[in-house]
Amino acid sequence: MSLVTSLAIFFLSGFVGFYVISRVPNTLHTPLMSATNAIHGIVLLGAVIAVGQVSSGLSIFLATVGIVFGMINVVGGFLVTDRMLLMFGGRRRTERQQQAKKAEREDPNVIKVS
Repeated sequence: MSLVTSLAIFFLSGFVGFYVISRVPNTLHTPLMSATNAIHGIVLLGAVIAVGQVSSGLSIFLATVGIVFGMINVVGGFLVTDRMLLMFGGRRRTERQQQAKKAEREDPNVIKVS
């Protein structure tokens, strides 16, 4: 495949992805984000397996950097999804959150750890 064809596919997929994501309603954002993070986790597993079969030092380095960035994306995505679900939970707070609020009211000098 030529460079021009590869660049055309890259830019067209970028435009299509932007168009599709911009049309997602707010109510579907959290489930969609959670699903894509799960898919990305599977892709990372494949990347780890592929790194084991590479022999070049540069290839191993680039693959490792890609895996690290991918893991940052997956972990950050799950943290954001969890936080958004807590926002939608409203009154349904977990027992740990209720205990932390109670401890904060009793002793305002307590350092909060979340």
